[in-house]
Amino acid sequence: MEEIKVYNTLKREKQILKPIEEGKVKIYVCGVTPYNHPHIGNARPAVTWDIIRRYLEYIGYHVDFIQNFTDVDDKIINKANAEKSDWKTVSTRYIDAYFKVMDALHIRRADIYPYVSKHMGDIIDMVKTLIEKGHAYVLGNDVYYDISTFKDYCKLSGRKVEDMLAGARVMVNTAKRNPGDFALWKGAKPGEPFWESPWGNGRPGWHIECSVMSTHYLGATFDFHGGGSDLIFPHHENEIAQSEGATGQKFVKYWLHNGFITINSEKMSKSLNNFFLVKDVLEKYSGDALRYFLLSTHYRSPLDFSDERLEEAEKNMSKLKDVIARIKEMEKEDGKVETNESVSLKKAAARTIEEFRQAMNDDFNTGLATGVLFDFVKDINIYYNAVNSGVAIDKEAVIEAKETFKTILDILGILENEWNIQESHAGSDYDALMEMILSVREIARKEKQYKLADEIRDKLAELGITVEDSATGARWKKRGV
Repeated sequence: MEEIKVYNTLKREKQILKPIEEGKVKIYVCGVTPYNHPHIGNARPAVTWDIIRRYLEYIGYHVDFIQNFTDVDDKIINKANAEKSDWKTVSTRYIDAYFKVMDALHIRRADIYPYVSKHMGDIIDMVKTLIEKGHAYVLGNDVYYDISTFKDYCKLSGRKVEDMLAGARVMVNTAKRNPGDFALWKGAKPGEPFWESPWGNGRPGWHIECSVMSTHYLGATFDFHGGGSDLIFPHHENEIAQSEGATGQKFVKYWLHNGFITINSEKMSKSLNNFFLVKDVLEKYSGDALRYFLLSTHYRSPLDFSDERLEEAEKNMSKLKDVIARIKEMEKEDGKVETNESVSLKKAAARTIEEFRQAMNDDFNTGLATGVLFDFVKDINIYYNAVNSGVAIDKEAVIEAKETFKTILDILGILENEWNIQESHAGSDYDALMEMILSVREIARKEKQYKLADEIRDKLAELGITVEDSATGARWKKRGV
C-alpha cells in the first residue's frame, strides 16, 4: 500500500496511515438525527467519507464502513408530539428522505446502518459496565458519567475541564458530582417513549449510543471515526471517555473532522435560520453539481455556500460532460498512428493519475485533486481539436486517457451515469436522424443559405441540442446528456 497522510484531530497533526489490521480499514461516521429533511451540512460529511472510502478501496484496502441513525432523540420526540404522531413514524420518514437525497448525490450505502432503537440491550450493558468500573453513578432514574474518573478527558478537544459547562443536550442538574458530568441514561418523562432498565424506564443519552454501536460492529479499537467539527465536543470527547472507560483500550486511532459550511462567511445554523435543505438545492441544481461543490474544497476547510458557487459547479459539470462526449466520439474511430499529439496525451494521462494520487494521499485533498482533473481536461481537449484538424487518431492514447479520466471521476463520485448515457446513443436511430439534419444544414451553408442554417441550429438548441462547427464539419451534443 502507498503512503497516505491523514490529519488526526487527536494528535493535531498529519500522521501516516497505519491501519490496525493490514490491508483493512474500519470506519465509523456519525449519522443524522432523522427529525427533518437533511440539510447541506449533513451532506458534506457524507460526501467526504464516501470519497475517502472510494479512494481507500481504489488503492487496495478492504473497507468496513458503518454509519448510524440516531432514531431516538429529544428532537424526534418533540416533532412526533407536535404532529400527534410517534417517534418511529417520524424517524422512518426522514431516514427515507435521507436516502433519497444521498442517492442523488451518489453516496454509496454503508455496510451497516445501525439504529439506536435496535441496540438498547447493548447500551444498557455498557452503562452497567461503566457503573461497575466506577465511571458512572445513578441519580434517581438517571445515570451519569463522572468525568473526574477519566484522566484523559478533553484530550480530543483540548479544552480545560474547569472551564466547561455541562455538555450539549444535557440539562444542568445541581445534584451531579461535576457540572460537566453527562447523561448515559435518562429516566422517562410523561409522554416520552421508554425502555426498561435496571434504573427504571427511560432511554439512553446521546453520546453512549455511538460508543455502543461503533464498538459493536468494529471492535473495541478501530481505525477512523468521522463527523463534523461541531461534534468534537461534547459528542466525540464523551465517546472516548465512555468507550475507553468501558473497555480499557484505545477507542479510535484517527479522528477526522470536516469543516463547517458557512453562509456569507457565517456558520450555517438552524438557530440562525440560514440553512438549506438538500432537497431544495436539488430542485435548482443537479446532484453532480452539489456533490462537486462539496468536494471542491479540502474537507477540513470552511466552505461558503452561494448560488454563484453552485452555478460555477454546474458549468464545470457541463465541461466534464463535453469531455466524456469527446472521448466517446474518438473511441468510435479506428487508428493506431502514434503522433506527437498522442504521445503527449499518454504522458498527460500518466502524469495526471500520479498527481491525483499525490493529492489524495495528502489527507484526501480533493480541492487539489479537482485542479489536477481540469488540467487533464485541457490535455484531452487539445488532442481532440488536433484530431478534428486532421491529425491521425491513436486509439490506444484515447483509451489510456479515458481510463485515467473515468477513474478520477469514479473516485470523486461525479457523472457516474454519464458514460452509459453517452454510449446508449451510439448507433441509434437518433444518431442517424441527427446526421441527416446536419447534412441538410451543411448543404444550406455551402449554398450560402446562412439564415436557414442558423435557424436549424437555433431550433435544435431549443430542443436542448448544441451544434458545434469545426474545420472538419459540424458536431452535435445533447445538453445534460
